[in-house]
Amino acid sequence: MTALPLADPALADLLTARLALVEERLRDAVTHADRLADTTSRHLVNAGGKRLRPMLTLLAAQLGEGSRPEVLDAAVVVELTHLATLYHDDVMDSAPVRRGAPAAHEVWGNHVAILTGDLLFARASSIVAGLGPDAVRIQAATFERLCLGQLHETVGPGPGADPVEHYLQVLADKTGSLIATSARYGAMFSGCPADVVTTLVDYGEKVGVAFQLADDVIDLTSAGAQTGKTPGTDLREKVPTMPALLLRRLAAGPQGTDADRALVARLDGDLTSDEALADAVAGLREHAVVDETRRRAVAWARAAVDALGTLPPGPVKDSLVLFADSVVDRAS
Repeated sequence: MTALPLADPALADLLTARLALVEERLRDAVTHADRLADTTSRHLVNAGGKRLRPMLTLLAAQLGEGSRPEVLDAAVVVELTHLATLYHDDVMDSAPVRRGAPAAHEVWGNHVAILTGDLLFARASSIVAGLGPDAVRIQAATFERLCLGQLHETVGPGPGADPVEHYLQVLADKTGSLIATSARYGAMFSGCPADVVTTLVDYGEKVGVAFQLADDVIDLTSAGAQTGKTPGTDLREKVPTMPALLLRRLAAGPQGTDADRALVARLDGDLTSDEALADAVAGLREHAVVDETRRRAVAWARAAVDALGTLPPGPVKDSLVLFADSVVDRAS
């Protein structure tokens, strides 16, 4: 089963086989002689996942010579980088569950989880070094944006900044940058011309924002068994999400109601108990700001599709369109 919806059965079969090779290389990449490092590094790999980023690399490569060996290495790099960020994010967000399994920091503690993420970044760096200086520069720039996104999410918007626009930039940095690099590597290492590479970077960035906005909705509307994460963790840890930001904007304006302001007060209250968190999640889930967030996700996905206008028609472009649509039409 592929991680992306694909428009052509032959393309699906091809990329499923290619993704199996990436999976083998990914498991090799997290193998360590040190027993503890080996166990902790395998934790999230063994938990599975959508593998959206490596599959996007493989799909984009089909616009060129997709069988080049560098494409497989690039696909491993983007997934290792993504996995590393998950170890760090779960510590910062105090997330108890990831992909249906206990988060690494719940098993080994914060320090081990952070160091494991660092080990995965190191392995990704080792592999990308073999892809040449351009790939290293792209990886470094992506890593910088990942860090900046996390930093800006942590400290929040500055004085006078629009919290919603600030959050969209956080999403572009934290999620859009790596998805854009995934598509970029696929096109780049398959020999696509520069204009195709640029198109896919633009597409990937917009898809990444759409994906994360959809995640904000899913976090409120889907059961934890579907997502593999605990619903409302961001609310509990006071991590901004689009529905909460839109609610705060509404409640502070002339259109805000007493009910809106009361719900903001619930979000700002003590959510340490499961009952209080479930109550806050339920209140936000039923508010119109969730539908507004969903509309924004769809708009970003449509913008991603529009960015593909210059690509040649065919099953690869059709699959990229399907992927953009699917990121906002999912339950997990």
